[in-house]
Amino acid sequence: MSKRDKQIELKDKIVNGLEKVYEKLIEFKKEKKSELVIMKGDKIVKIKPE
Repeated sequence: MSKRDKQIELKDKIVNGLEKVYEKLIEFKKEKKSELVIMKGDKIVKIKPE
């Protein structure tokens, strides 16, 4: 396995991990009925997860 292949594999693992964390965050926010704070452009926006 070349260095480039290892980097691609590591990147894929990191992206998959971030996707799982995002899904769990949305689940948690739904359970607690709390707002999710995000940034849209230059503004900070609070939204309710649906």
